[in-house]
Amino acid sequence: MGTQAQELHREIGVWGAMMMGLGSIVGTGVFVSIAIAAGIAGANVVFAIALAAVVAICNGLSSAQLAANYPVSGGTYEYGYRLLPDALGFVAGWMFLLAKSASAATAALGLSGYLLLSIDQNGRFTATALAIAVLVLLTVFTLIGIQRTNRINIAIVSITLATLLCFVAMGAPVAFANSTENLVDAVALNRIFATEDSGASLLHATALMFVAYTGYGRIATLGEEVKDPRRTIPLAVIVTLAVSMLLYLSVALVAVGTVGADAFAAASKNHIAALRIVADQFSYAWVGIVVSIGAATAMLGVLLNLILGLSRVMLAMARRKDMPQRCASVSPSNGVPIPATISVALVIGVLILIGDIKLTWSFSAFAVLIYYSITNLCALRLEPAQRFFPIWTAWLGLIACLTLAFWVDQQIWLVGLGCLALAVVWFSIARRLRVSGPANP
Repeated sequence: MGTQAQELHREIGVWGAMMMGLGSIVGTGVFVSIAIAAGIAGANVVFAIALAAVVAICNGLSSAQLAANYPVSGGTYEYGYRLLPDALGFVAGWMFLLAKSASAATAALGLSGYLLLSIDQNGRFTATALAIAVLVLLTVFTLIGIQRTNRINIAIVSITLATLLCFVAMGAPVAFANSTENLVDAVALNRIFATEDSGASLLHATALMFVAYTGYGRIATLGEEVKDPRRTIPLAVIVTLAVSMLLYLSVALVAVGTVGADAFAAASKNHIAALRIVADQFSYAWVGIVVSIGAATAMLGVLLNLILGLSRVMLAMARRKDMPQRCASVSPSNGVPIPATISVALVIGVLILIGDIKLTWSFSAFAVLIYYSITNLCALRLEPAQRFFPIWTAWLGLIACLTLAFWVDQQIWLVGLGCLALAVVWFSIARRLRVSGPANP
């Protein structure tokens, strides 16, 4: 058959890894989740972005040192098996697949929403059909091979960054002109606890914004495909987080400064393309068109990177026989795990068909926070010689993740707990059916 080679190719350097991280972060997070968070927290969205960034830094440092010490595909799924009881490793992989599949569905639906707005079209069937078509196209691209896919990703991220810089530059004068009315009020610390529910809303919005930063995990899942992983992975994670934090804060301040927190929140509830609505208030009408184009390319990048990352976790789980063995196959000609890639595309497609954007993003938040709780547990088990950063960062990340996971809507975390229970059942069955013998390394 010629598809049983088990090693991936090391082809990606710091720049490529950083651009893949940005491709996973600067997309749905900036074009969709900021508006969703504003709809929950109002003016406190600025603080939610900052607080989520702090949590993301702690988790990013844990992920970076784990990936540098264990440069293999699979991320926390692999670290959990190596450093924690096997069941926790499996749960990490399970929650990652669920969370990022939901994020990918959100990106596909968000992309179709921005595109349809640009051509003045609407309708759930049309949006779903377009999202499925984009998913199929990008799945084909990932099957071409990691090197050529990486070049496509760099082009997409470059367009997206240019678009957002344009949004900030063109919107800054308007935001500054309205700063007394909108921006000063938005960044006032007393707004955090202005009402009885504002503190809870802030934590809820923080949980949703945390998901927007977690694209740095895409870098960790490339452990077998980067050159010099001990240097490349930590550097790429840190730079990616720094750039994305500055960009998110800049976009949020311009958006809130331009129309005010309440109007921005209302836009998020009434239409997915909230940044386009803000851009239409600028002095130049063409900026709104540019924003729609940038949103489309951004979410293309997110979907592309999520397909890649999910397929590598599926590959790692299949190697341990936690998933069907066929998904452990890697093409020797281009180093692509073809069965795993097709499998995750099918899961994303199902979620596109049945998912709601706010619902899928919220579920992503719970699942990702559980996943990174396990990441921090793994980081706490590293030997002193393996650490690059202080141990308190892992403790802070662990506590923050476990706390924020239960500030999403109650029905979301109840469903999430049900998925955790299902993971335990699956793991028990898989262990009974597993063929005797050591797992693949």
